[in-house]
Amino acid sequence: MKRLTSHGTKRFIGMASGFVLLNLFQPAFAEPPTEPTQVYDWLKNLEGKWTLSAADIQEGGTKTHPSVLHLLGSDQVAMEFKLIGRGSTVQEDLLPGTERQMVTMYHCKDSSCSAVKATHYCAKKNQPEFLASMESSSRELRFDCDMSTDLCQSWDGHIHQITHQLSEDGMHLRAVYSNFLNGEHTSDTVFHFDRIRGE
Repeated sequence: MKRLTSHGTKRFIGMASGFVLLNLFQPAFAEPPTEPTQVYDWLKNLEGKWTLSAADIQEGGTKTHPSVLHLLGSDQVAMEFKLIGRGSTVQEDLLPGTERQMVTMYHCKDSSCSAVKATHYCAKKNQPEFLASMESSSRELRFDCDMSTDLCQSWDGHIHQITHQLSEDGMHLRAVYSNFLNGEHTSDTVFHFDRIRGE
């Protein structure tokens, strides 16, 4: 049997690592989700640390907002997804360590995962609740404000929709937080993130 030389071993490990990375960063499914459990798997695939893309990639006020300006194009973590509660919840930590830090918790509604819920702990000092849309696609996952809750029905300013769009290679994420005030959509806060390799 042919033995690998030191150089060959390094090459094989490099190729294997590349294969693992490619598979790790693929979305959880190639087709649009048809079950809430598939939606939750999509979210789990975001696990890891992300940096904010350079300013020329960003949209709208994110390019110039003072709380994120120092993060743009840097290697500092600007978003982290991690599994907690033995994998029962995905925690999204947005802009950790800044004055605009916000957390969103995603989890199944019940033990049978009849729906995927989210609660967003916002810098607006409120906590809108969301339900995953089953109209999401293989590359995009949308959470709509839960209209059975008081805040989502109110005229108070709040995030009314969260949309995550993942690139084909799984390395770039566009996150959109849609703002509502007085019952109307007023603006979108958009962030572009790049996955930190090896995370």
